[in-house]
Amino acid sequence: MKQVRPRSADTYDCDVLVIGGGIVGLSTAHAITRAAPGTRVTVLEKEPGPARHQTGRNSGVIHSGIYYRPGSLKARFAVRGAAEMVKFCAEYGIAHAVTGKLIVATDRAELPRLHALVQRGRENGIPVRELGPAQIAEYEPRVRGLAAIHVGTTGVCDYAAVARQLAAASGAELRYGGAVVRIDRRPGRGVAVRTRSGDVVRGRVLVNCAGLHCDEISRLTGDDPGMRIIPFRGEYYELARPELVRGLVYPVPDPAFPFLGVHLTRGVDGSVHLGPNAVPALAREGYAWGTVRPRELAATLAWPGSWHLARRHWRYGAGELRRSLSKAAFTAAVRRLLPAVTEDDLVPAPAGVRAQAVLADGTLADDFLIRETPGAVHVLNAPSPAATAALPIGREVARRALTALGRSGGDRATAHRAAPSQP
Repeated sequence: MKQVRPRSADTYDCDVLVIGGGIVGLSTAHAITRAAPGTRVTVLEKEPGPARHQTGRNSGVIHSGIYYRPGSLKARFAVRGAAEMVKFCAEYGIAHAVTGKLIVATDRAELPRLHALVQRGRENGIPVRELGPAQIAEYEPRVRGLAAIHVGTTGVCDYAAVARQLAAASGAELRYGGAVVRIDRRPGRGVAVRTRSGDVVRGRVLVNCAGLHCDEISRLTGDDPGMRIIPFRGEYYELARPELVRGLVYPVPDPAFPFLGVHLTRGVDGSVHLGPNAVPALAREGYAWGTVRPRELAATLAWPGSWHLARRHWRYGAGELRRSLSKAAFTAAVRRLLPAVTEDDLVPAPAGVRAQAVLADGTLADDFLIRETPGAVHVLNAPSPAATAALPIGREVARRALTALGRSGGDRATAHRAAPSQP
């Protein structure tokens, strides 16, 4: 393949080149142009439009931030991002609702974890109300539990619509159908990125917001990400009797995992989704068991962290797999919260895939992971609640990108007019 060379300083196509047109990439582009007007930003997205993967395939929940370790990026950005997301949706007329949610303990062994969540919520500045069985029924008459907490700041929205609005308002050049196949980075000379179609885009600074493919983009840049994305498919059902659920109902999560368990979510359209579970996918975009990409699967199996993770948590994984293969088992998980539900009430719905960073020792990265290298900023772990936190994440990534560019957030950028791109 012919080598792709960055150009001289006055012939860049853009100042910041963002790879990835999900909500985090588009929020970053939006934040850059707001913080430094005149900065030329290009967003490369391999799909024909924005928000085709994690952004457009999640449950649509605006998370409160109650689950996350105090002081972590997840905690700080989710709490801040939830309020900002509601305001953003209201400003642009995007469908949303602040519904509140219940986190329900159905077994006595879960009560200590529920009480720990109360304390964590208070540490994160989130208003939490503790409920007994009778009070649960005031919020959700069909839900049963020993105790619960009500979190009033949780809501739902249409994240795909948010991403489209960010794209429209970003001022960035959006290039869809631009799958990246090669990156050439030279010290002091920026990056040149070749797409599958043969186009070459040259920028001063690269921002990697590639989600399910962020570790691959990092390696193409010449950086060792120190982790691998292991894709976990989240499978959903739609509730045929949505009148059984008023709002959002969650089980008490296992603190050893970043997954929140099978929960009940009434969306902005009034439908109620049940799920997701979490099973390893056989492809990075493996939305069904039949989707297998041998190269991607081989890369997952070759990563030592995959085997450490499997040995350490095989019992948890076996339960998730059972719920994936058995509708009866999935129904049983729902019935712990909603006893009135039957198998016939569960209608298959589209699945999503979570891009989970796994370290070499099998540790699941439990916080957002943003790394900087010369001329590049890599977002290497941004699963849920990244959609909720997208606006503050975007500002943080923008700040780092502008620093790498040599511009502070208040500086007005000086744009260079690029010559026609040639490989």
